[in-house]
Amino acid sequence: MYAAVRRYDGVTDTAEAGRLVNERFLPLVREIPGFVAYYWLDAGNGVMVSTSVFQDQAGADESIARAADFVRDNLVSLLPNPPQVTAGEVVASA
Repeated sequence: MYAAVRRYDGVTDTAEAGRLVNERFLPLVREIPGFVAYYWLDAGNGVMVSTSVFQDQAGADESIARAADFVRDNLVSLLPNPPQVTAGEVVASA
């Protein structure tokens, strides 16, 4: 399995960002081949973090690309700063 974690700092409206991700982005990420799970969390203080889990690296890479497109097209006013992106192979899970 592979995972991609994106941390967004300076989020201007966490509730609206969460609503848009839930309603509009989740359907996009679910259709990526190898999809396992997706989580969007509010870490407080204007920080939100997403975690995408896929069966293979291609799915994780595609989720990073789709997230970038989605933010650019739908969330740029809510997520004004580029995310910190970390991705790689899952080497332990429970």
